[in-house]
Amino acid sequence: MTSNAETGRPSGKRGVGVFGRISSLWLRLLLLSTVASLAATVVCCLIAALMNGVQGAVSVAFGASLVMLFFAISLLIGHFVGRNNPSGAVGLFVATYFVKVIGFAVVLFVVGAPAWLHGRWFLIGAVVGVVFWQAAEIYGFSKARLQIFNDPASQKGGPDASP
Repeated sequence: MTSNAETGRPSGKRGVGVFGRISSLWLRLLLLSTVASLAATVVCCLIAALMNGVQGAVSVAFGASLVMLFFAISLLIGHFVGRNNPSGAVGLFVATYFVKVIGFAVVLFVVGAPAWLHGRWFLIGAVVGVVFWQAAEIYGFSKARLQIFNDPASQKGGPDASP
């Protein structure tokens, strides 16, 4: 915290974190992770298009899109559930994770791989999506200012008590 007498940014009410204007941690993480993953996906799509044409580029985009959808669902649950019931959000994360894994597995086995899908580029796109999404989430969490403990209440006769 700074005062007007010290150099540096003045104290006051402002957003803290990577994107200062977005009030929800979960939405900031969603935006940051989506931007990072999309940027890496675009680069990967360009490389795939040069090596295997449109089929490679679309396969990369499809793999990365599935990963982004998978992780975005969790962050949106954190946003909607976390503000009303922060302790219940973790339990819902776990339950949703299992539903997502089972749901994606069922879709994968029932629908199968489309004929246009290039397996190697699909896998590369998914891995690139995961790595950049997770790196952005870790960065976003590291910049978040989260209060872990409650502020101590002043006790009668303690150092903070007034006479």
